[in-house]
Amino acid sequence: MKAQMTPLEELRHSASHVLATAVLRLFPEAKLDIGPPTDNGFYYDLDLDQKLSAEDLEKIEAEMKSVIKENQRFERQEVTRDEAVEIIKGCGQERYKLGRLADIPEGDAISFYRNGEFIDLCAGSHVNYTKKIKAFKLLSIAGAYHRGNEKNKQLQRIYGTAFPNKEELEQYLDALEQAKARDHRKIGRDLKLFVIDEDVGQGLILWTPKGSIIRQELQTFIGDELRKQGYDQVFTPHIGKLALYKTSGHFPYYKESQFPAIAEPDALERIAHEGCSCAELTARLEAVSPHFAEEINRRTGRETIGIERTMDPTKLLDGFMLKPMNCPHHIKIFASQQHSYRDLPLRLAEFGTVYRWEQSGELNGMTRVRGFTQDDAHIFCTEDQVSDEVMGCLSLVKTVLTTLGMHDYRVRVGLRDPDSSKFTGDAEKWDKAEDACRRAASTLGVPFTEEPGEAAFYGPKIDFVVKDVIGREWQLGTVQIDYVLPVRFDLSYIGADNQPHHPVMIHRAPFGSMERFCGVLIEHFAGNFPLWLSPEQVRVLPISDKTADYANDLLAKLKDAGIRASIDRHDEKFGAKIRRAEMDHVPVMLVCGEKEAEAGNVSIRSRIGKGIEGTVSVDEAIATLKSKIAAKALAEGNSL
Repeated sequence: MKAQMTPLEELRHSASHVLATAVLRLFPEAKLDIGPPTDNGFYYDLDLDQKLSAEDLEKIEAEMKSVIKENQRFERQEVTRDEAVEIIKGCGQERYKLGRLADIPEGDAISFYRNGEFIDLCAGSHVNYTKKIKAFKLLSIAGAYHRGNEKNKQLQRIYGTAFPNKEELEQYLDALEQAKARDHRKIGRDLKLFVIDEDVGQGLILWTPKGSIIRQELQTFIGDELRKQGYDQVFTPHIGKLALYKTSGHFPYYKESQFPAIAEPDALERIAHEGCSCAELTARLEAVSPHFAEEINRRTGRETIGIERTMDPTKLLDGFMLKPMNCPHHIKIFASQQHSYRDLPLRLAEFGTVYRWEQSGELNGMTRVRGFTQDDAHIFCTEDQVSDEVMGCLSLVKTVLTTLGMHDYRVRVGLRDPDSSKFTGDAEKWDKAEDACRRAASTLGVPFTEEPGEAAFYGPKIDFVVKDVIGREWQLGTVQIDYVLPVRFDLSYIGADNQPHHPVMIHRAPFGSMERFCGVLIEHFAGNFPLWLSPEQVRVLPISDKTADYANDLLAKLKDAGIRASIDRHDEKFGAKIRRAEMDHVPVMLVCGEKEAEAGNVSIRSRIGKGIEGTVSVDEAIATLKSKIAAKALAEGNSL
């Protein structure tokens, strides 16, 4: 059953219909697809030969205001399927709307909504009149593949937003401006933190030396915490045999979001001479891997592919795949030895890179990628140990968020949907795992929500949803309790009763992924990383050539002390050196003038300061910097 829209969703949904009305008035030849409300506004996808511009967006917005001023009534009309076809054809919108009509299951109500001259296939709901839309704004135009499939035609998507009043709209638009200024893609490019190159592939991050420093500092930080909690580090390969992921369930449950399987070399040689088209082979393999026929075709360079008609097509897939998860590999490490209950809990940690096939339209810088490294760990424990181990995981996530100044977060407990085939395993054990998640979440001191259907296929989870400094939410750390995979792999330990028992498995990742987490951090700090995390912690600024030797000696001492520092040797005015350091987001500047050189001192200027904040000896400056770095202090400046 379709969920009832909230009043805000109704408002935004109505605004999308007003948008479509205005588009057809200005561009009658446009073919419409869909226009739903979203978390932040609404959009409408349309097929138009003319590429829309910013000027067109202004015209459409002006026409929308005219439609609203007409105070058109939204009227619902239920029809039969045959009547719906006639209405769609009568509007000249059959190109996409007939496909959307076919999506409606037999027996479900089919309805249209009319406002003024515009009528649209729509389940609703809407506000009563267009004048209810008091505050809206069109935001941008983007490309969007029909049905999100990059094999389909790319449509034009017009984004907009709407709020009950102008005050809320202005607040949102102001937050958008802040978000643009903090965009990690722009800041990352300006600060030279990472690169996305078309020749490498969209969604695959190239970490530059500066970006790698941030990543390594985070890994060192979490690594120290893991050692305190008794984790052992492991390393696993980037690929594994397909059978491994069939056993775990990742292959069948997440088939659509995985890269194509990698056939063994002799698999292609086993393709027989009897020809069949790529389309036929694709259809035959669809249940196994939607991408595999394309992969074979790419590798053979042939338009038709021979395959024995009697051959089981799944045998072609007895090869390898890029790992979508680290857990099956860690499971095999556990299974490589016999364990006693005295050995548990066993905590295995890895910075493991995994791969997911995200649609190109869903990729977004570092926050939505196709290859990412998880700060992954899996704990194998007895049922009696679950509570304490989950609490240790939650403590670790809280340590990460507190250290980085992310204090505003909520907790989401993802539960299974009993009516869904996505989830597997024994219902009684699911109940135990879900109860354990609820109990653990209740100890965190922050409100938590329960969301059925949001569990992993193997178990419920506790997600930390962090709100950044401008109010956007990001799902970062996660902890998951799993009774399912140990059974699927028949894992066991010898209990105190000298009998084999299945362990419970806990999955946890405080950062989530290094790529996503760093992208969020860039925006959270607007590139102004705290001293301990900054790629360049200190920049030495000699006022003139007269102090160049002193500045070089200072730089050497900073580096000997393990402080990441550089020197600005440009032959230009001192003010230009300060501006360059500020633009490069360097936390601390150490100024070397003739007075400082004579006394063995440095004058301090911080990124957040407006001038010289103090003068201290070189030894004192270095000692204070090291202390603040070790403490992972969030602010820098006049405390030096």
